[in-house]
Amino acid sequence: MSGHSKWATTKAKKAKTDAARGKVFTKIGRELIVAVKQGGPDPNNNSKLRDVIAKAKAANMPNDNIMRSIKKAAGSADADNYESITYEGYGPCGVAFIVDTLTDNRNRTASDVRHLFDKFGNGMGNSGCVSWMFDKKGVIVIERGLETDEDELMMTALDAGAEDFVPQEDVFEVYTAPEDFSAVREALETAGYSFVSAEIDMVPQNTVAVTDEESIAKVNRLIDNLEDNDDVQNVYHNADMPEEEEED
Repeated sequence: MSGHSKWATTKAKKAKTDAARGKVFTKIGRELIVAVKQGGPDPNNNSKLRDVIAKAKAANMPNDNIMRSIKKAAGSADADNYESITYEGYGPCGVAFIVDTLTDNRNRTASDVRHLFDKFGNGMGNSGCVSWMFDKKGVIVIERGLETDEDELMMTALDAGAEDFVPQEDVFEVYTAPEDFSAVREALETAGYSFVSAEIDMVPQNTVAVTDEESIAKVNRLIDNLEDNDDVQNVYHNADMPEEEEED
């Protein structure tokens, strides 16, 4: 799994930057609404809701926003009903893309996503055309602090059921099977660790090196345009690109 570590760390840093700009709060709000509709508003009895709340906190989403989304879904039969649809396709340089959406209008969303693949990539494909290149995993990224005991953290994660533990320069990455994600996340949370990110991801089995500036710009253009679409929740890809400079 160590070959994916740079990918996971870069993704987590980008998510943190996006959260600072407020881009992800509306999207996480939709996930909260869906989780409540599926399993009820009490996180003690709804593991999916607990997971989304943890994701929201990792993205620095204010508690007021979290509670507002939960109350909206629990208190109104007229709350938006969202359908989960996944699209697959290819971007520039043969990069594989998986796009998760939550939509109240599947025709609009399909048209929008197809247009973006046609305009900035190499076209949207059929279901399954690239998903075989990815593994569904729980991915938890924990910031490396001065007081963090690496061995203790690793044992806590592995004892809770984690599959892999990858130390990085400034973070630790914990990988789990999807069915073990909640248990591992809760064990780490109970032990006092805070997360840079914590969610179910599609982790690429292999990456495509994208190194020249023009190709990097093209791939990032597709990523940014997909993520800017209101219906798109997550964009997964297997591009291995140099990290962008962090914005002030």
